[in-house]
Amino acid sequence: MPRVKGGIVTRRRHKKILKLAKGYFGSKHRLFKSANAQVMKSLMYAYRDRRQKKRDFRKLWITRINAQARMNGLSYSRLMHGLKVAGIEVNRKMLADLAVNDKVAFNELATVAKGKLNA
Repeated sequence: MPRVKGGIVTRRRHKKILKLAKGYFGSKHRLFKSANAQVMKSLMYAYRDRRQKKRDFRKLWITRINAQARMNGLSYSRLMHGLKVAGIEVNRKMLADLAVNDKVAFNELATVAKGKLNA
């Protein structure tokens, strides 16, 4: 069986990894071995953080809603319960947007929630 030299294949594989490692500090963008290790780690971070981002945004929305709800004399959980009892289905993203950009509309929703909790 003839001997096969894999120079072209290896070079292509190395170039692909080094292209992904562009912008990394020091030897991580120059040397294949350290670049490959960092690219693999970076891809793991990217996969993990695509899921983490959804959690982070939900936490941010809840914090914004809670801050505005407390200005209306309600806690976050009491506001959400009041809205549920009132039959108002508004997701947290929209509520947070109202809390930041349209305080009047948020205050009206809080008033409705407060009324349903007292009744």
